[in-house]
Amino acid sequence: MLLIFDCDGVLVDSEVVALSELSAIMAEHGHPMDIAACGEAFLGRQSDDIARAIAAIVGRPLPDQAAQMRARMLARLEREVAAVPGTTEVLARLDGPRCVASSSDPERIRKTLRWAGLDGYFGDDIFSGLEVAHGKPAPDLFLHAAARMGFAPADCTVIEDSVAGVAAGVAAGMRVIGFTGGLHTDPGHAARLAAAGAGEIIANMRALPEALARA
Repeated sequence: MLLIFDCDGVLVDSEVVALSELSAIMAEHGHPMDIAACGEAFLGRQSDDIARAIAAIVGRPLPDQAAQMRARMLARLEREVAAVPGTTEVLARLDGPRCVASSSDPERIRKTLRWAGLDGYFGDDIFSGLEVAHGKPAPDLFLHAAARMGFAPADCTVIEDSVAGVAAGVAAGMRVIGFTGGLHTDPGHAARLAAAGAGEIIANMRALPEALARA
């Protein structure tokens, strides 16, 4: 069994930082959105897709938005990012193959894992949404990760915190465990992940080994 972890909001508690920055960006463009609204609109998506969505909302082209957004988020993440509670403990306990498959660009994935002290658990088995034609909720990234790791989709379990990511895992034909332990989630998040197709929901990373044992 291959474990495929999303990064932001699953391994590292970065989504609340990213959503806060997106909320600030929307306010600067004259279209205020709170963190919850930004989560519904942007969570789990690639930066280029987010930039296009922002341009559509504000009603004008924003040619440098993706690059500026990445730079701003990296600066904040370096100061503020931390591992999701229990993640280091669980990764140290789990045996078997694992990888990261995230919508973020490769630089952000590797840097946030390093800043959170998790880079040693995945080696080079890190896959970015920039490596495929279609980002989440399309299944491309998870199928790409499985193929590179040498596993059939039916032999993979995805751990995801976003509706788009859960939908991508389901579309890929993989088992999906929804995760609601990030600081960005609200009381209704579990229901949204279940509606997207997550077969099981956990609210604490320390519950992952038990959830995997129920497969």
